[in-house]
Amino acid sequence: MTTLTIPQLEMAMSEGTLAEWLEPDGAQVEEGDPIYVLETGKATQDISAPKSGKLTHKAAAGEVYPVGTEIGVIE
Repeated sequence: MTTLTIPQLEMAMSEGTLAEWLEPDGAQVEEGDPIYVLETGKATQDISAPKSGKLTHKAAAGEVYPVGTEIGVIE
């Protein structure tokens, strides 16, 4: 199992907005597929799956989360 967390994309970044999930809860994803959109103070970035497997959402889109917060898993 791989835990998905809010990454620190910028040196001064302490939180980010999970703007949207690009894959539905329970979807089979492939490594490298974009799975969610992260908004920071300076940019919006698609975040890719670090491995292949079943995606489980653990956080709601449209919310702000601190860096390191678990937002999902891939099994």
